[in-house]
Amino acid sequence: MSEPSEKPLLKRAQSYFVSVFLAGVLVTLPLAISVIIIRFLFNTVDNLLTPAVTQILIMSGASLATTYKVPGLGFVATILIVFLMGLITRNFIGRKLLNFGENLLVKIPIFRSVYTGAKQVIDTFSASSSMAFGKVALIEYPRKGVYTLAFITSEGKGEIVRRLGREMINLYVPTTPNPTSGFFLSLPKEDVVELDMPVEDGFKMVISSGLIIPTERGDAKPHHVG
Repeated sequence: MSEPSEKPLLKRAQSYFVSVFLAGVLVTLPLAISVIIIRFLFNTVDNLLTPAVTQILIMSGASLATTYKVPGLGFVATILIVFLMGLITRNFIGRKLLNFGENLLVKIPIFRSVYTGAKQVIDTFSASSSMAFGKVALIEYPRKGVYTLAFITSEGKGEIVRRLGREMINLYVPTTPNPTSGFFLSLPKEDVVELDMPVEDGFKMVISSGLIIPTERGDAKPHHVG
């Protein structure tokens, strides 16, 4: 008699575990990728600079072994490189040069797979990416009676609005589980239901295929499917 009640309980436990695990992945993955990239950069810079700096110190009269490593050299050099890259990206010409270099590098098969994948994940969870979308919305797509999450990008303007003669909303409909690809839609304003959930929570719901349901404002507990 106890089996029917045990199965739903086990199912809820499994669903809860999966949703919590996915939430952990969403937080850990971008951080892990950043750490791996910084560590690789640190080791590369340290291995390149250490022999040269050590040789310069020896030639300057310092009594050092040829295998001596200057403490903190790689760390300081890495911080300076990342800082300089940040300065370059804030400059129009610098961004053009970086884009040119990036376009050359992504033509390398192995590098393209690793770099583009890591960049997509980081861009998805970055603040600048989230701020590109105004609000989360609910629309009937791909047909009437079926609803999906979409992100409002802007209000419709220009020729589209002039020709249709009605207020339009521009939206981005992401795919699951990779929200960096999706569709652009322009819908009449009355067909778009604006939601209160933050853009970040909308991304989590899309990536988890609905396993993670954001806590609604005023709710005491998070919602989980199951």
